[in-house]
Formats: sequence, C-alpha cells, structure tokens
Amino acid sequence: MKVGIIGLGFVGLSFASVLGSKNHSTLGFDSDKKKSSQIKNGKPPFYEPHLEETLNQALRKGLEITDNIATIVKSCQIIFVTVGTPQGNDGSINLSMVKSAVEEIGKHLKYSKNKPIIVIKSTVVPGTALDVLLPILVSKSRKKPGKDFGLITNPEFLRESMAISDTVNPHAIVLGGTKDRFMNAIKKFYENLHKNTPIIATNNQTAEMIKYTNNSFLATKISFINQISNICQLIPGANVEDVARTIGLDPRIGHLFLNAGPGYGGSCLPKDVAAIINFSNSLGINPLLLNAVKQVNDYQLKHVILTIKRAIGTLKKKRITVLGLAFKPDTDDIRDSVSIKLIQSLLKQGAKIIVHDPKAIENTKNIFKEKISYAESLDDALRKSQCCVIITPWKEYSKINERHLQLMEKRIIVDTRRILNNSKLKMNYYPIGIG
Repeated sequence: MKVGIIGLGFVGLSFASVLGSKNHSTLGFDSDKKKSSQIKNGKPPFYEPHLEETLNQALRKGLEITDNIATIVKSCQIIFVTVGTPQGNDGSINLSMVKSAVEEIGKHLKYSKNKPIIVIKSTVVPGTALDVLLPILVSKSRKKPGKDFGLITNPEFLRESMAISDTVNPHAIVLGGTKDRFMNAIKKFYENLHKNTPIIATNNQTAEMIKYTNNSFLATKISFINQISNICQLIPGANVEDVARTIGLDPRIGHLFLNAGPGYGGSCLPKDVAAIINFSNSLGINPLLLNAVKQVNDYQLKHVILTIKRAIGTLKKKRITVLGLAFKPDTDDIRDSVSIKLIQSLLKQGAKIIVHDPKAIENTKNIFKEKISYAESLDDALRKSQCCVIITPWKEYSKINERHLQLMEKRIIVDTRRILNNSKLKMNYYPIGIG
C-alpha cells in the first residue's frame, strides 16, 4: 500500500521517516522547496534525536520526496495531511495551510481514478473535518465521500525529543470517521504497523476533541504543580520535588507532567489550550478551568522575574546569563519557549543578556540578532555573569561546579528546574519551588 504525506514538518517528517525505514513505499511532499531539497539530501530542517539516521535509512529503503502533489493523489492509497495549524492572535487556529492542502488534493482527485483515504493528522478543532474540509474536497473533486474517497481524522500525540520512538511505539491510535471500507482499510494499515497498540475508532468530531482534551489535561497537570510550587516556595523547608514525587505514586494521579518549572511551552500545549478556549467561547461556554490553566502558566514567567529581582535587585545594566533556550531538552524548538519571553522582558528592563543552549542558538539568533550575546560554551556563558538563570534542564547544566562559579562576578543562581538543589556549591541559590 503506497502512502503519501503532505507536509514535512515535525509530524510529517517523523512519520515519513519511520514508514520509509520500515520499507513502506512512501511519497513525501512539502511546499517549501528548500526544505524538500534538504530532506532529499538526508538533512532534517530541525533537530530531533534519531531523526537524521531514520531519515537516511528511509531514503535508502522506501521514502521518496516529490515536488508534485498530483503524483501523491494519483498513486497513493493513503494520503496523510500533516501541515501546520498555527495560532491566531485571538487563540484560534489558522486553517489556511490545511485548507490549501485539501484543495490541492481535491483538484487532482477530480481527474484521477484513485480512491484514496485522506487522513487529517493536522490538529484541528472539532467539526473541522466535516464542516470545513469535506465540503472543499467534494467541491474541488466532484467526487462522493464514502464512495470515491474516505476522510479520516487521525490526531498525533508525538512528544518533541521523543518523536521517533513515539511514532514507532504510540500509546494509542485514534481514528475518526464513518464506519465503512475506508475506515476498515486504515485500521488494517495501523494494525499491521503497530501490532499491540490500542486503536480507538470513533467519529471525526470526537477524534478531533480527543487531541485537545489530551493536551489540555497535560497542561492542567503542569499548571497545577506550578501553582503548588509557588506555594511551597513561601513555606520554609517545603520542597515541591518531594510533593510531586509522592503524589505521583498515587495511580489515580501518575508521575508524568508533574515537573514544576517556569511554565509549559513548545508548539502544542500553549496553542492547543488557547484554541480550545477560543472554540469553547464560540460555543457560548466559559471554560473556567482552562482559563485558569492558561493564567497560571502566564504567571510563571512573572514569578521567575520576581525571583530574579529578589536575587539581584534592579535589572538595569546587570549581566544575566540564561541557560537553555529550547522549550525542553533534546530539541532546537523555541516556539513559545519561556526563555524567549524571559529574554524579551529582561531586555526591556535594561539587562545585558548572554545565552547558551546546545541546539537552539541559531533559531534564537533569528529573533534577537545582535541584541544579546551568544556563548559557545558554558564557561563563556558564565564568565563575569552577575546572575545565572537555568530554564531548560539540559544534562550539562546539572554538571555546573565550583570552577564554573569562579568565573562569575556574583555567584547567584536562579534555578527554575532545581537541578543544582542537591549540590554543595557555594552560591546564592534561588530554586523555584523550594522554601
């Protein structure tokens, strides 16, 4: 069965690479020709652990990159749409890319005898597949859904820095659509691909809702433990690490996403929480809990800045080191990263900023240019620093030692991840979440 993937970003490229590496005949397309050329040469346009070797294996086995959507529509039995749905200013999602992709599929489907399964992996609010995308497909193709093509909603749950392993071993497969031969065919495809993975078959709207519910709940857990962290910080001797570790032992709660810090970021949680809030409002529902989740997350940045000011006083002309720019370790993704927002705030208050990150420096340069300084090593980042703020818990930051501190003008560390909490270093230490 030949598979086409339209959109070679984080989701699409990871999926295409895994399929190709498993000898599935796979055609990939992206409208960005520079990106496509890079991928053809075995170089992913972003960093993700194990992606490059998986991509190169795929290119040798089953993956081909094409510049023509028509080729995919005419020859592929399954067509996955994995383009982005970026966030608008009001929190709503922008459907322009997914609508454009579906329009192109419809245009070429009109002149094709192929009867493909069109699978929407892009994150879209409930009702999008049936109310927005299906009418486009019918209008452009002049074909009948359920007879000439199938439309399936198939949200993904990939974690950045874990995309390849999550693609190989997903915790669940969600399929939304009509119970017909197209649904049976996509179920069989996934059953062959993932022998022991639960497959949930439902309708399109429910499948779309599952994705938002999943991410909103994860965001809720993060905001919850951050709220507890802020309380712990005002109680002498209280430690949010012990609190989180203990409640995580309760099987009704679980230990994942209870890592208190500066707030959630990345390309999914902030966007998806904002989108479901916007969507709820459009239905006339005031999502009180989700609004609170977002408010707590927004406050965390202010809390970090207040902690910095408590540590060093006024920020004007202070030389502040920010360690970690990516929103999490093992990625170069700075979208909605707390570090970026922190730097913007510190600059407005007159601070001099030097930054370090093992992977995300180049992406950060695209934002700040010459407004801040970029360190190639931890030594350079800390030299003459008057305050160091640890944001992203890269492993190398846990190895800060006495020699590193001797490079600093003032030994002040604001640690939003508490990775130095058990060290015996001589420093003025401000760990978020510890009283």
